[in-house]
Amino acid sequence: MPIAERMVSMVEGSSMIRKMFEEGARLKAKHGSDKVFDFSLGNPDVPPPPEFKQALIDVIQDPATSHGYMPNPGYPHVRKTVSDFLKGEYGVEIPPDLIIMTVGAAGALNDALTALINPGEEILVPAPYFVGYNQYAFNAQAVITTAETDAAFRLDLGAMEKAITEKTRVVLINSPNNPTGVVYTAEELKGLGEVMEKASARFGKRIYLISDEPYRKIAYDVEVPSVFEAYPHTLLITSYSKELSLAGERIGYLAVHPEAEDAGTVAAAAAVSNTMLYVNAPSLFQLAIARVMGVSVDVSIYRRRRDTLCEGLRKAGYEFVEPEGAFYLFPKSPMEDDAEFCRLLMDELILVVPGRGFGRGGHFRISYAVPDQAIEGSMEGFQRALEKVK
Repeated sequence: MPIAERMVSMVEGSSMIRKMFEEGARLKAKHGSDKVFDFSLGNPDVPPPPEFKQALIDVIQDPATSHGYMPNPGYPHVRKTVSDFLKGEYGVEIPPDLIIMTVGAAGALNDALTALINPGEEILVPAPYFVGYNQYAFNAQAVITTAETDAAFRLDLGAMEKAITEKTRVVLINSPNNPTGVVYTAEELKGLGEVMEKASARFGKRIYLISDEPYRKIAYDVEVPSVFEAYPHTLLITSYSKELSLAGERIGYLAVHPEAEDAGTVAAAAAVSNTMLYVNAPSLFQLAIARVMGVSVDVSIYRRRRDTLCEGLRKAGYEFVEPEGAFYLFPKSPMEDDAEFCRLLMDELILVVPGRGFGRGGHFRISYAVPDQAIEGSMEGFQRALEKVK
Protein backbone atom coordinates (compact mmCIF):
# COMPACT_ATOMS: atom_id res chain seq x y z
CA MET A 1 0.00 0.00 0.00
CA PRO A 2 1.47 3.41 -0.98
CA ILE A 3 0.34 5.26 2.16
CA ALA A 4 0.93 4.61 5.85
CA GLU A 5 -1.46 2.04 7.29
CA ARG A 6 -2.54 4.40 10.07
CA MET A 7 -3.68 6.90 7.42
CA VAL A 8 -6.02 4.52 5.62
CA SER A 9 -8.91 4.98 8.05
CA MET A 10 -8.35 8.74 8.13
CA VAL A 11 -8.61 8.97 4.35
CA GLU A 12 -11.69 6.76 4.27
CA GLY A 13 -13.35 8.72 7.07
CA SER A 14 -12.32 12.18 5.89
CA SER A 15 -14.49 15.05 6.98
CA MET A 16 -18.18 14.73 6.17
CA ILE A 17 -18.34 18.52 6.07
CA ARG A 18 -15.79 18.69 3.27
CA LYS A 19 -17.54 15.91 1.38
CA MET A 20 -20.79 17.85 1.47
CA PHE A 21 -18.97 21.00 0.40
CA GLU A 22 -17.50 19.16 -2.59
CA GLU A 23 -20.92 17.74 -3.45
CA GLY A 24 -22.23 21.29 -3.39
CA ALA A 25 -19.63 22.33 -5.98
CA ARG A 26 -20.78 19.47 -8.22
CA LEU A 27 -24.45 20.42 -7.88
CA LYS A 28 -23.72 24.09 -8.55
CA ALA A 29 -21.91 23.19 -11.76
CA LYS A 30 -24.92 21.12 -12.82
CA HIS A 31 -27.84 23.32 -11.69
CA GLY A 32 -26.33 26.79 -11.32
CA SER A 33 -25.05 28.34 -8.11
CA ASP A 34 -28.26 30.29 -7.51
CA LYS A 35 -30.29 27.06 -7.43
CA VAL A 36 -28.15 25.27 -4.83
CA PHE A 37 -28.32 26.15 -1.13
CA ASP A 38 -25.08 25.09 0.50
CA PHE A 39 -25.12 25.22 4.31
CA SER A 40 -22.34 22.68 4.75
CA LEU A 41 -19.21 24.66 5.54
CA GLY A 42 -18.63 27.24 8.28
CA ASN A 43 -16.81 29.55 5.88
CA PRO A 44 -17.40 33.14 7.05
CA ASP A 45 -18.57 35.40 4.24
CA VAL A 46 -19.10 38.60 6.25
CA PRO A 47 -16.40 41.06 5.10
CA PRO A 48 -13.46 41.70 7.42
CA PRO A 49 -13.82 44.99 9.32
CA PRO A 50 -12.49 48.05 7.45
CA GLU A 51 -10.07 48.65 10.34
CA PHE A 52 -8.37 45.34 9.54
CA LYS A 53 -8.06 46.10 5.85
CA GLN A 54 -6.49 49.45 6.67
CA ALA A 55 -4.15 47.81 9.17
CA LEU A 56 -3.00 45.35 6.52
CA ILE A 57 -2.36 48.16 4.05
CA ASP A 58 -0.41 50.08 6.69
CA VAL A 59 1.72 47.05 7.53
CA ILE A 60 2.50 46.40 3.87
CA GLN A 61 3.45 50.04 3.26
CA ASP A 62 5.52 50.35 6.42
CA PRO A 63 9.21 50.28 5.36
CA ALA A 64 10.09 48.70 8.72
CA THR A 65 7.93 45.63 8.00
CA SER A 66 10.01 42.46 7.86
CA HIS A 67 9.05 39.28 6.03
CA GLY A 68 11.76 37.22 7.69
CA TYR A 69 11.84 34.85 10.61
CA MET A 70 11.00 35.97 14.10
CA PRO A 71 11.08 34.04 17.42
CA ASN A 72 9.09 30.86 16.78
CA PRO A 73 6.34 31.70 19.33
CA GLY A 74 5.74 34.98 17.48
CA TYR A 75 6.84 38.61 17.52
CA PRO A 76 7.41 39.73 21.13
CA HIS A 77 5.46 42.97 20.67
CA VAL A 78 2.52 41.08 19.16
CA ARG A 79 2.40 38.68 22.10
CA LYS A 80 2.57 41.66 24.44
CA THR A 81 -0.42 43.19 22.64
CA VAL A 82 -2.33 39.90 23.00
CA SER A 83 -1.36 39.80 26.68
CA ASP A 84 -2.77 43.28 27.26
CA PHE A 85 -5.98 42.35 25.45
CA LEU A 86 -6.44 39.16 27.46
CA LYS A 87 -6.07 41.02 30.74
CA GLY A 88 -9.05 43.20 29.82
CA GLU A 89 -11.07 40.40 28.25
CA TYR A 90 -10.50 37.59 30.76
CA GLY A 91 -9.31 39.41 33.87
CA VAL A 92 -6.05 37.47 34.02
CA GLU A 93 -2.58 38.84 33.34
CA ILE A 94 -0.86 36.33 31.08
CA PRO A 95 2.84 36.97 30.49
CA PRO A 96 3.83 37.12 26.79
CA ASP A 97 6.07 34.07 27.26
CA LEU A 98 2.92 32.02 27.95
CA ILE A 99 1.42 33.10 24.61
CA ILE A 100 2.21 31.49 21.26
CA MET A 101 1.08 32.90 17.93
CA THR A 102 -0.21 30.00 15.85
CA VAL A 103 -1.44 28.94 12.44
CA GLY A 104 -5.08 29.41 13.38
CA ALA A 105 -6.95 27.55 16.11
CA ALA A 106 -6.11 24.27 14.37
CA GLY A 107 -2.43 25.00 14.77
CA ALA A 108 -2.94 25.98 18.39
CA LEU A 109 -4.84 22.77 19.14
CA ASN A 110 -2.19 20.63 17.50
CA ASP A 111 0.47 22.46 19.54
CA ALA A 112 -1.43 22.06 22.81
CA LEU A 113 -2.34 18.40 22.38
CA THR A 114 1.14 17.45 21.22
CA ALA A 115 2.58 19.24 24.25
CA LEU A 116 0.28 17.61 26.81
CA ILE A 117 -0.63 14.12 25.66
CA ASN A 118 1.24 10.83 25.76
CA PRO A 119 0.28 8.24 23.11
CA GLY A 120 -2.89 6.40 24.12
CA GLU A 121 -4.12 9.02 26.60
CA GLU A 122 -7.63 10.41 26.28
CA ILE A 123 -9.21 13.70 25.28
CA LEU A 124 -12.71 14.06 26.73
CA VAL A 125 -15.15 16.24 24.78
CA PRO A 126 -18.84 16.96 25.39
CA ALA A 127 -20.91 15.74 22.44
CA PRO A 128 -21.83 16.99 19.95
CA TYR A 129 -18.41 18.35 19.04
CA PHE A 130 -16.47 19.77 16.11
CA VAL A 131 -15.44 16.91 13.82
CA GLY A 132 -11.92 18.27 13.36
CA TYR A 133 -11.09 17.18 16.90
CA ASN A 134 -10.80 13.62 15.61
CA GLN A 135 -7.95 14.65 13.33
CA TYR A 136 -6.15 16.59 16.05
CA ALA A 137 -6.44 13.61 18.38
CA PHE A 138 -5.00 11.40 15.65
CA ASN A 139 -2.01 13.73 15.27
CA ALA A 140 -1.39 13.55 19.02
CA GLN A 141 -1.85 9.73 19.04
CA ALA A 142 -4.63 10.27 21.54
CA VAL A 143 -8.10 8.78 21.94
CA ILE A 144 -11.27 10.89 21.75
CA THR A 145 -13.89 10.02 24.38
CA THR A 146 -17.23 11.77 24.77
CA ALA A 147 -19.80 12.70 27.39
CA GLU A 148 -23.33 13.46 26.27
CA THR A 149 -24.79 16.91 26.84
CA ASP A 150 -28.43 17.33 27.84
CA ALA A 151 -31.38 17.87 25.51
CA ALA A 152 -30.54 21.59 25.24
CA PHE A 153 -26.84 20.78 24.65
CA ARG A 154 -25.83 22.12 28.07
CA LEU A 155 -22.96 20.47 29.95
CA ASP A 156 -24.05 17.40 31.90
CA LEU A 157 -21.55 17.55 34.77
CA GLY A 158 -22.54 14.12 36.03
CA ALA A 159 -21.84 12.62 32.62
CA MET A 160 -18.54 14.48 32.41
CA GLU A 161 -17.48 13.19 35.82
CA LYS A 162 -18.31 9.59 34.89
CA ALA A 163 -16.45 9.89 31.58
CA ILE A 164 -13.15 11.02 33.13
CA THR A 165 -10.83 8.05 33.57
CA GLU A 166 -7.26 7.50 34.69
CA LYS A 167 -6.28 7.91 31.01
CA THR A 168 -7.94 11.32 30.64
CA ARG A 169 -5.30 14.02 30.13
CA VAL A 170 -7.34 16.80 28.52
CA VAL A 171 -10.93 18.00 28.61
CA LEU A 172 -11.66 19.97 25.45
CA ILE A 173 -14.61 22.35 25.26
CA ASN A 174 -15.83 24.76 22.59
CA SER A 175 -18.04 27.75 23.48
CA PRO A 176 -19.82 29.30 21.61
CA ASN A 177 -20.22 25.80 20.30
CA ASN A 178 -19.87 24.31 16.85
CA PRO A 179 -22.31 22.70 15.91
CA THR A 180 -25.01 23.80 18.40
CA GLY A 181 -24.42 27.51 18.99
CA VAL A 182 -24.69 26.99 22.76
CA VAL A 183 -22.71 29.28 25.07
CA TYR A 184 -21.73 27.64 28.35
CA THR A 185 -22.58 29.71 31.42
CA ALA A 186 -20.20 30.74 34.19
CA GLU A 187 -22.00 28.29 36.47
CA GLU A 188 -21.49 25.41 34.05
CA LEU A 189 -17.80 26.23 33.67
CA LYS A 190 -17.33 26.56 37.43
CA GLY A 191 -18.98 23.19 37.92
CA LEU A 192 -16.75 21.65 35.26
CA GLY A 193 -13.69 23.09 36.97
CA GLU A 194 -14.75 21.49 40.25
CA VAL A 195 -15.27 18.14 38.54
CA MET A 196 -11.82 18.34 36.96
CA GLU A 197 -10.12 19.36 40.20
CA LYS A 198 -11.64 16.36 41.99
CA ALA A 199 -10.73 14.01 39.16
CA SER A 200 -7.15 15.29 39.08
CA ALA A 201 -6.83 14.56 42.81
CA ARG A 202 -8.49 11.17 42.46
CA PHE A 203 -6.16 9.98 39.73
CA GLY A 204 -3.05 11.74 41.02
CA LYS A 205 -2.36 13.61 37.77
CA ARG A 206 -3.20 17.01 36.43
CA ILE A 207 -6.04 17.04 33.92
CA TYR A 208 -5.89 20.15 31.77
CA LEU A 209 -8.79 22.07 30.28
CA ILE A 210 -8.47 23.37 26.71
CA SER A 211 -11.03 25.99 25.76
CA ASP A 212 -11.46 26.39 22.00
CA GLU A 213 -12.97 29.85 21.47
CA PRO A 214 -12.82 31.05 17.84
CA TYR A 215 -16.50 32.15 18.02
CA ARG A 216 -16.17 34.17 21.23
CA LYS A 217 -17.02 37.49 19.57
CA ILE A 218 -20.02 36.03 17.72
CA ALA A 219 -22.63 35.87 20.47
CA TYR A 220 -26.19 37.17 20.68
CA ASP A 221 -27.36 38.88 23.88
CA VAL A 222 -25.43 36.51 26.14
CA GLU A 223 -22.15 36.88 27.97
CA VAL A 224 -19.35 34.50 27.05
CA PRO A 225 -17.75 34.04 30.49
CA SER A 226 -14.03 33.83 31.18
CA VAL A 227 -13.00 30.19 31.39
CA PHE A 228 -9.90 31.25 33.31
CA GLU A 229 -12.12 32.12 36.28
CA ALA A 230 -13.45 28.56 36.43
CA TYR A 231 -10.26 26.51 36.40
CA PRO A 232 -6.67 27.75 36.47
CA HIS A 233 -5.16 24.72 34.70
CA THR A 234 -6.49 25.96 31.37
CA LEU A 235 -5.11 26.59 27.90
CA LEU A 236 -7.04 29.07 25.76
CA ILE A 237 -7.17 28.44 22.01
CA THR A 238 -8.53 30.91 19.50
CA SER A 239 -8.17 32.31 16.01
CA TYR A 240 -9.17 35.32 13.96
CA SER A 241 -10.88 33.13 11.35
CA LYS A 242 -14.39 33.98 12.52
CA GLU A 243 -14.22 37.26 14.45
CA LEU A 244 -12.26 38.97 11.64
CA SER A 245 -13.38 36.69 8.76
CA LEU A 246 -9.79 35.60 8.08
CA ALA A 247 -10.34 31.85 7.82
CA GLY A 248 -7.97 31.44 4.91
CA GLU A 249 -5.14 33.46 6.46
CA ARG A 250 -4.51 31.04 9.34
CA ILE A 251 -3.69 33.24 12.32
CA GLY A 252 -4.51 32.63 15.99
CA TYR A 253 -2.87 32.00 19.32
CA LEU A 254 -2.53 29.76 22.35
CA ALA A 255 -2.39 31.16 25.89
CA VAL A 256 -1.59 29.25 29.08
CA HIS A 257 -3.07 30.42 32.40
CA PRO A 258 -0.12 31.54 34.57
CA GLU A 259 -1.45 29.51 37.53
CA ALA A 260 -1.71 26.30 35.52
CA GLU A 261 0.40 23.47 36.87
CA ASP A 262 3.82 23.59 35.13
CA ALA A 263 2.59 26.53 33.02
CA GLY A 264 6.06 27.47 31.78
CA THR A 265 6.93 23.92 30.78
CA VAL A 266 3.58 23.46 29.01
CA ALA A 267 4.05 26.70 27.04
CA ALA A 268 7.63 25.75 26.17
CA ALA A 269 6.51 22.34 24.89
CA ALA A 270 3.73 23.93 22.83
CA ALA A 271 6.24 26.39 21.37
CA VAL A 272 8.53 23.52 20.34
CA SER A 273 5.56 21.76 18.76
CA ASN A 274 4.72 24.96 16.90
CA THR A 275 8.29 25.05 15.59
CA MET A 276 8.21 21.43 14.46
CA LEU A 277 4.83 21.68 12.76
CA TYR A 278 4.76 25.17 11.23
CA VAL A 279 7.98 27.07 12.15
CA ASN A 280 5.94 30.18 13.00
CA ALA A 281 2.60 31.86 12.41
CA PRO A 282 2.36 34.07 9.28
CA SER A 283 4.45 37.18 9.84
CA LEU A 284 2.31 39.67 7.95
CA PHE A 285 -0.88 38.73 9.75
CA GLN A 286 0.73 38.77 13.17
CA LEU A 287 1.68 42.38 12.51
CA ALA A 288 -1.77 43.27 11.18
CA ILE A 289 -3.88 41.77 13.97
CA ALA A 290 -1.73 43.50 16.58
CA ARG A 291 -3.11 46.79 15.27
CA VAL A 292 -6.79 45.81 15.58
CA MET A 293 -6.97 43.84 18.82
CA GLY A 294 -10.59 43.57 19.99
CA VAL A 295 -12.12 44.56 16.63
CA SER A 296 -14.63 42.13 15.13
CA VAL A 297 -16.96 41.69 12.19
CA ASP A 298 -20.49 43.08 12.18
CA VAL A 299 -22.20 40.43 14.32
CA SER A 300 -25.64 41.90 13.55
CA ILE A 301 -25.39 40.27 10.11
CA TYR A 302 -25.14 36.81 11.65
CA ARG A 303 -27.89 37.67 14.13
CA ARG A 304 -30.22 38.64 11.28
CA ARG A 305 -29.47 35.42 9.44
CA ARG A 306 -30.03 33.36 12.58
CA ASP A 307 -33.39 35.01 13.14
CA THR A 308 -34.48 34.52 9.51
CA LEU A 309 -33.44 30.87 9.52
CA CYS A 310 -35.05 30.09 12.87
CA GLU A 311 -38.29 31.82 11.95
CA GLY A 312 -38.54 29.94 8.65
CA LEU A 313 -37.72 26.52 10.06
CA ARG A 314 -39.98 27.02 13.07
CA LYS A 315 -42.91 27.80 10.75
CA ALA A 316 -42.07 24.74 8.67
CA GLY A 317 -42.26 22.53 11.78
CA TYR A 318 -38.62 21.80 12.63
CA GLU A 319 -37.50 21.43 16.25
CA PHE A 320 -34.28 23.02 17.45
CA VAL A 321 -32.51 24.89 20.24
CA GLU A 322 -32.02 28.50 19.16
CA PRO A 323 -28.28 29.25 18.99
CA GLU A 324 -26.79 31.80 21.36
CA GLY A 325 -23.59 32.24 19.39
CA ALA A 326 -21.43 31.07 16.46
CA PHE A 327 -23.26 30.68 13.13
CA TYR A 328 -24.71 27.17 13.27
CA LEU A 329 -28.13 25.65 13.90
CA PHE A 330 -28.44 22.00 14.94
CA PRO A 331 -32.07 20.93 14.39
CA LYS A 332 -33.56 17.54 15.16
CA SER A 333 -33.89 15.29 12.16
CA PRO A 334 -37.53 14.30 11.55
CA MET A 335 -36.15 10.81 10.76
CA GLU A 336 -34.07 8.59 13.00
CA ASP A 337 -31.56 8.27 10.17
CA ASP A 338 -30.17 11.80 9.95
CA ALA A 339 -27.95 10.92 6.98
CA GLU A 340 -30.99 9.74 5.02
CA PHE A 341 -32.83 12.97 5.81
CA CYS A 342 -29.81 14.95 4.62
CA ARG A 343 -30.10 13.01 1.34
CA LEU A 344 -33.75 14.10 1.09
CA LEU A 345 -32.63 17.68 1.57
CA MET A 346 -30.00 17.17 -1.12
CA ASP A 347 -32.80 16.19 -3.50
CA GLU A 348 -34.07 19.72 -2.85
CA LEU A 349 -30.53 21.03 -3.63
CA ILE A 350 -29.99 21.84 0.06
CA LEU A 351 -26.71 20.72 1.59
CA VAL A 352 -26.39 20.25 5.36
CA VAL A 353 -24.22 17.91 7.47
CA PRO A 354 -25.57 14.86 9.33
CA GLY A 355 -25.35 15.12 13.10
CA ARG A 356 -23.67 11.73 13.45
CA GLY A 357 -20.51 13.37 12.10
CA PHE A 358 -20.50 15.55 15.24
CA GLY A 359 -21.13 12.69 17.63
CA ARG A 360 -24.88 13.25 17.98
CA GLY A 361 -27.09 11.37 15.54
CA GLY A 362 -30.69 12.34 14.93
CA HIS A 363 -29.73 15.94 14.15
CA PHE A 364 -28.14 17.87 11.33
CA ARG A 365 -26.02 21.01 11.15
CA ILE A 366 -26.84 24.13 9.18
CA SER A 367 -24.19 26.81 8.76
CA TYR A 368 -25.74 30.22 8.27
CA ALA A 369 -22.47 31.82 7.20
CA VAL A 370 -24.18 32.22 3.84
CA PRO A 371 -25.89 35.08 1.98
CA ASP A 372 -29.39 36.02 3.14
CA GLN A 373 -30.78 34.98 -0.27
CA ALA A 374 -29.62 31.42 0.30
CA ILE A 375 -31.56 31.21 3.56
CA GLU A 376 -34.69 32.75 2.08
CA GLY A 377 -34.48 30.69 -1.12
CA SER A 378 -34.12 27.39 0.70
CA MET A 379 -37.25 27.54 2.84
CA GLU A 380 -39.60 25.89 0.36
CA GLY A 381 -37.13 23.02 -0.06
CA PHE A 382 -36.86 22.56 3.71
CA GLN A 383 -40.66 22.45 3.85
CA ARG A 384 -40.94 19.87 1.05
CA ALA A 385 -38.31 17.61 2.61
CA LEU A 386 -40.12 17.65 5.94
CA GLU A 387 -43.45 16.86 4.29
CA LYS A 388 -41.92 13.76 2.67
CA VAL A 389 -41.39 12.12 6.06
CA LYS A 390 -44.55 13.22 7.88
